Amino acid sequence: CAVIFTRVATKDLHKPISILFCNLAFSDLFTSFSGFWISMLFITNPDITIFGSKDMLAPYALYTASILSTIYNLVSIGIERYLAVAESMRTRFRVTNNHSIAAVLINWVLAFFLGCLPLMGWNCLNMEKNLSVLYSPFCVNYLIFIAIPHVVVAFIIPLFTYLRIIIILRKRKLRMKACGQATGTYKSAEIQVARTSIFIWLLALISYAPFFAGVIFDATNHQCHIDLYPGVYIFRNCTAMLITMNCLGNPMIYTLKIKTLGAKLKALKCLSTTRVRACTI
Repeated sequence: CAVIFTRVATKDLHKPISILFCNLAFSDLFTSFSGFWISMLFITNPDITIFGSKDMLAPYALYTASILSTIYNLVSIGIERYLAVAESMRTRFRVTNNHSIAAVLINWVLAFFLGCLPLMGWNCLNMEKNLSVLYSPFCVNYLIFIAIPHVVVAFIIPLFTYLRIIIILRKRKLRMKACGQATGTYKSAEIQVARTSIFIWLLALISYAPFFAGVIFDATNHQCHIDLYPGVYIFRNCTAMLITMNCLGNPMIYTLKIKTLGAKLKALKCLSTTRVRACTI
């Protein structure tokens, strides 16, 4: 919420990448909200989160849609950063605010469409066959349909974009060095991108790999709910906690590390207009 408020309130942060950052914060906010909704259902009626119920369809659908939106936003940010670096020496193409807004709309439409498929009928409420043990009343084939392609998207595309950014920066640094020019800026940028990409990979791996492992277990498991209680459901709750922790890690990696935003956060704390201007400077 602090990230969203700061970016909306500060006009000079209304840039293409800032729109994507703000939308990522919205996605994380929805993930946290839907996770809180599921937690309240677990507290009030634990059985429906184990054996499945119609009441779980809506919160699980919102949870799925928010996670998919987060993945799409992370991919969009990586692509935008790649285009910003790769096309920085060209004038024929520039990423504009309209491009970012279009990407945001497409991300949300696709996320809600895929996430709400169980609400449209792709569920196992009245079926004993193909029923998910961990995420009842979702179907196992729906979870596989959602999990496997998006794990590939979440890992392969960011890997490609950030590696390409590092390669481009290194080539330009070598060209400048060959011409006898200073390369400190490119070296600093290369180190920053490399560190950020490592953090992205580690955070995504820690957050989503256990969930993916749970889906694989769900697809190969042939035991009933009672036989798996409570160990597997503790594991399921831990995967949900890791995904929620990802919502806390994203602002730190993508947003709060940016000096400009940090200065704006301090500036918004100032009470008078004069102090706001002084903090901004």
